Amino acid sequence: MRNHKIFTMEFASVYPHYITKAEKKGRTKEELDEIIFWLTGYDQKSLEEILSNRTDFETFFAEAPRLNPNVDKIKGVICGYRVEEIEDPLMQKIRYLDKLVDELAKGKAMEKILRS
Repeated sequence: MRNHKIFTMEFASVYPHYITKAEKKGRTKEELDEIIFWLTGYDQKSLEEILSNRTDFETFFAEAPRLNPNVDKIKGVICGYRVEEIEDPLMQKIRYLDKLVDELAKGKAMEKILRS
């Protein structure tokens, strides 16, 4: 799985799809950003830099200030895989983000998405 094409995809190319998915279900870009910040430790300024620099997913997660210590509470199926059972660490982080975006789009409360 190490050579998966999503690893080299630019985060900026997927981010608008995350926004669209959230907004179609009545959620906001701000809520999406809050999820990204919670998961990765990035802030608004660093996210804007990532988007303008066209950073790929591998670098996005490699340079993240921190992975939230509560990621082990993210459970469930995304893209046909249980996120807690994905062996490749980078793919697991990407799927954690996908799962959180999916929960946002499904109307889950922010406090539950952020595992607080």
